[in-house]
Amino acid sequence: VGKGNQSNGQEFILLGFPGNQYVQISLSVVFTTTYVLTIAGNVAIIALVMVHPHLQMPMYFFLSNLSFLEIWYTTACVPKAITIFLGKSRTIPFLSCILQMYFIFTLGCTEFFLLTAMAYDRYLAICYPLHYSTIMSNTKSAQLALGSWVSGFAIVSYPTSLMAKMSFCGSNIINHFFCSTDSLVILSCSDTTPFQLAAFTMSTIVILGSCLITVVSYICIISTIVRIPSAEGRQKAFSTCSAHLIVVLMWYGSNIFLYVRFSTQNSLEINKIVNTLSIIITPLLNPFIYTLRNKEVKKA
Repeated sequence: VGKGNQSNGQEFILLGFPGNQYVQISLSVVFTTTYVLTIAGNVAIIALVMVHPHLQMPMYFFLSNLSFLEIWYTTACVPKAITIFLGKSRTIPFLSCILQMYFIFTLGCTEFFLLTAMAYDRYLAICYPLHYSTIMSNTKSAQLALGSWVSGFAIVSYPTSLMAKMSFCGSNIINHFFCSTDSLVILSCSDTTPFQLAAFTMSTIVILGSCLITVVSYICIISTIVRIPSAEGRQKAFSTCSAHLIVVLMWYGSNIFLYVRFSTQNSLEINKIVNTLSIIITPLLNPFIYTLRNKEVKKA
């Protein structure tokens, strides 16, 4: 299968992970369980923030935005992956493939912006506690959240348009469980340099730019915390941002490995494992991390 131009309405075949039927069934059980827990955990966070008056604060407004994003981020990939493992449908039309890639990377970029907004929120709360409520008003937090969503959807549009114009005239087999950019670049018989340059530029701006803001915020936060005279005060201040810091480290670590590079020569098998961390595991752990590390959420 696979001669001709795949961009003219034909289909790709997603391989998923290698292994026998027992491995595939085991993967489907793991992915299904993880998906259900991810949806349940993030819906619970959103419901708590909406109904509990003590959580009507910018910090939890950003957290509910993050939970809403995680629901759709994992939904863009996991249901299709489960059908692949079950052997129900390994094919995906070209347009669906491009749309899946667009939404995964759009929501991924939005998550970087939201995590940066959350770091800025923690910076204001710890470094400027007396002015926090006036600086980080409900209007300001809504503007930051909306800006994160709009920027995420806008910045991925150009690289996606370049990908949509590519020709795929060789094999139509994608060695992944979703339509990843690396796999599509390898299959394309067009000049992929413009796309790779655009994707690399976008990744560098989004990932390293937001990482720089987050790092500077945490340097200021930590320097403020260590100057707090009482141990109880230091512990309380750090507990308000420790959960966010854990999520940031997991998210940035996996995505810097995957996307801040111009070459696509990394092993696709390694990329699949790292993608599993960022697309499957991180959305699952976020609600538990924020719940277990946050006294106010536990009380609610």
